[in-house]
Amino acid sequence: MPRPNPSSSGPAASPARQALVKLGLTRDIDLALHLPLRYEDETRITPIKSARDGSTVQIEGEVTASEIQMRPRRQLVVTLDDGSGTCELRFFSFYPSHQKTLAVGTRVRARGEIKGGFWGRQMLHPAFRKAEGELPAALTPVYPTVAQLPQAYLRRAIASALTRVDLPETLPPGLEPPLARFDRQNGLQRPWSLREALFFLHHPAPDVALATLEDHSHPAWQRLKAEELLAQQLSQLTAKRARDRLRAPQLRAAGETALHEQLLAALPFQLTAAQRSVGEEIARDIAASRPMHRLLQGDVGSGKTVVAALAAAVCMDAGWQCALMAPTEILAEQHFAKLIGWLEPLLAARDKRVAWLAGGQKKKERAAMLEAVASGEAALVVGTHAVIQEQVRFHNLALAVVDEQHRFGVAQRLELRKKLAHLGLEPHMLMMSATPIPRTLAMTYYADLDVSTIDELPPGRTPIVTKLIADSRKDEVVERIGAQVAAGRQVYWVCPLIEESAALDLSNATATHVELSEALPGVSVGLLHSRMPAAEKKAVMEEFKSGRMGVLVSTTVIEVGVDVPNASLMVIEHAERFGLSQLHQLRGRVGRGAAASACVLLYSTGDSGRLGETARDRLKAMAETTDGFEIARRDLEIRGPGEFLGARQSGDALLRFADLATDTLLLAWARETAPRMLDGHPQLAARHVERWLGGKADYLKA
Repeated sequence: MPRPNPSSSGPAASPARQALVKLGLTRDIDLALHLPLRYEDETRITPIKSARDGSTVQIEGEVTASEIQMRPRRQLVVTLDDGSGTCELRFFSFYPSHQKTLAVGTRVRARGEIKGGFWGRQMLHPAFRKAEGELPAALTPVYPTVAQLPQAYLRRAIASALTRVDLPETLPPGLEPPLARFDRQNGLQRPWSLREALFFLHHPAPDVALATLEDHSHPAWQRLKAEELLAQQLSQLTAKRARDRLRAPQLRAAGETALHEQLLAALPFQLTAAQRSVGEEIARDIAASRPMHRLLQGDVGSGKTVVAALAAAVCMDAGWQCALMAPTEILAEQHFAKLIGWLEPLLAARDKRVAWLAGGQKKKERAAMLEAVASGEAALVVGTHAVIQEQVRFHNLALAVVDEQHRFGVAQRLELRKKLAHLGLEPHMLMMSATPIPRTLAMTYYADLDVSTIDELPPGRTPIVTKLIADSRKDEVVERIGAQVAAGRQVYWVCPLIEESAALDLSNATATHVELSEALPGVSVGLLHSRMPAAEKKAVMEEFKSGRMGVLVSTTVIEVGVDVPNASLMVIEHAERFGLSQLHQLRGRVGRGAAASACVLLYSTGDSGRLGETARDRLKAMAETTDGFEIARRDLEIRGPGEFLGARQSGDALLRFADLATDTLLLAWARETAPRMLDGHPQLAARHVERWLGGKADYLKA
């Protein structure tokens, strides 16, 4: 067989080779670690007579009839006889080569789901080939693939890579994971090697329990999961130790005249105990010469912004710059407005200012801001991803605050950290999230991060009642909105789409805006969506914040950062389409004032009249708890870790094989083993990370 060269992606490369590159299968080890989704059993022949209806089997027999029928549609119908009975093979899509292989008198093997019907036994579109050669001795793997990459090509490429791949053990004796296999020769238990586990999973013996392969509980799978978790822990521990060797500015407050003391005195509210505790943790971190790498998490409305403002005040007081980056212009503007109100009067006395940087700025305004940032006149820079663009040169950035960090790509966070490289230093990093991270996730993906948690809400936040209502009762909800507006309250109505989609058949924000405007005469109903120009968005938000607008119809652009205390009702249309954490974020936009607040989750059951199981679990969780940590735990169970961590933005699956919900023992082993391996066997550790992560190791450092 010609040896595939996946790295040949030039003009002459075949579509299959290009597809290998697209899947990231460029090294022999990548191909070896590309494991089957499922398996087909081609190791045995089942007599047609004894095949169970609905089972997937392989049969072998002689073609006794083969013809093209035109009714009810053009199809190739082939009859196979194995002596015990006959089975009809039907193909609605076929080529002349099919007819040639399936000619009368040919002996054929066919594999597919067998069904009994009025016309006897049949298979629709089975896999087939001439009955030649021995039956395979192992199950046939079915790999994850893409359209341009046929299974046959992928199987050959992987089989070829397995003959070449170098798989020396990287785990030193005594540090193997707590897994074993039975050795029939001497009746002893001994650990699986990586080579044995990989070769077994690509070609398992036919007597293996398929269920243990499919649910990844088989010891061979466990060995791979243990190695993957260890690679990830090693990578993060290496990153943490490397960061600990870097130097950052030491930021200390200057006594009672300090900016942060002045800010505390000027605030119109008292800090909660949790805010004070977290603030002290951050102050200790930024006073050290080692770069801070801290995640500040707290539920919606717990007061993370003021904690960040106090840290920024310490930074600016020490003569350094601070940057705050948020994922959307609305959220960045919300922070900007708060920080201007709190800090601008205090900074003005020191001839410093707060700068604003966003994508939609006019050229002249942007140039002035860039100049203020470069000269150091702007002590605090607030904005969107515009803050990390190449032309933004900081005078001396010492603290970078990233809000809703999971919504930024990892590469973007790495860019922000480079902004102090010209001084040979690293800025302190404070990442904020209102999506609380479940403990198992923090243990795994934030092994190199210190985590601070604000676990109490400020006084005055009213409890939010959550109600699930079918969209067939929408009229009642609209009546409730009318009553709320008449009582002087304001309402959010959130739609999941901007434009009509035939596939999802969801009402769009524009149609809902028209509908509510007609149903609520005399009420000012506004519309906000992501395609609107920035100035228009700003004007709509100002109308709503001022109280002149009673109802705001919006897409999820209001998910984070919008703070309107008078808003007491949130209606989320097609709630079954949203993720749990997103629903929780949206719900947090109400209950910010003294009025009793409610969140209505309007759901659609579609044509079936029933909600799907996942959607039902999500909505049930929302109705049962307002605890962000419990919501996050359930969301992790339902959706997996990628959504929390910016995995989509980095383009990398965070864990391919291990499962945080079920592999806690392996995770504990990996956490314990990583420092022992780095200290005692650094070269093996480096080889292990390179084998498993290759160039992806950088993404775990951000």
